[in-house]
Amino acid sequence: MTSSDTLNETAAAGESSGRTTREEWINLALEILISDGVGNVKVMNLAQKLNVSRSSFYWFFKSRRDLLDQLLHLWEHKNTASIVERAKRPAHSITEAVMNVFECWIDETVYDPRLDFAVREWARRSPDVRRLVDQADNERVEAISAMFRLHDYEKIDAFIRARVLYFMQVGYYALELREPMDLRLSFSEAYIRSFTGINPTAKELNRFRNTVKKHLK
Repeated sequence: MTSSDTLNETAAAGESSGRTTREEWINLALEILISDGVGNVKVMNLAQKLNVSRSSFYWFFKSRRDLLDQLLHLWEHKNTASIVERAKRPAHSITEAVMNVFECWIDETVYDPRLDFAVREWARRSPDVRRLVDQADNERVEAISAMFRLHDYEKIDAFIRARVLYFMQVGYYALELREPMDLRLSFSEAYIRSFTGINPTAKELNRFRNTVKKHLK
């Protein structure tokens, strides 16, 4: 390494530690991925928006590929893990269990539909990302299917109900349906009945609606 290289690395390190953080790079990359697509998640583009030199990027990441891998890891950890965790939550009934999963659709800090859609768009041009999306869909459906089986549904019935519940919601986001939350809540009982074949209790509905209202405040 030459003295010039050392000076450049030192400058980049100083600039990165003083003006940016790894989280800032990742958060900005996520914003661009969601708003403009993966093709615009470029090192120079990010550096200009952060008002730092391009070289400072390499203080935090090995390469652009490294950054993109981090974005995919965050997507999996946030969106897939959230659905799986809620599907596994203890519940006294299948209707309560379904409402646990419904919580993912009302809180974007738990499940981010815009990020999910952006990754699905990315998958259209990347076979590797396509495989990850397919894997995530399978994992999510399997978790919901296991939830139904835990409440005594037959294997094939549990699988189909899980697919209907999950892919209905994916389609809801893909079609960009815009319904006021109050209207969606008014459909809760009918949705739960259609997914489970069982009417939720008034107590379960009230608990779920109160949970929704807390997130809307």
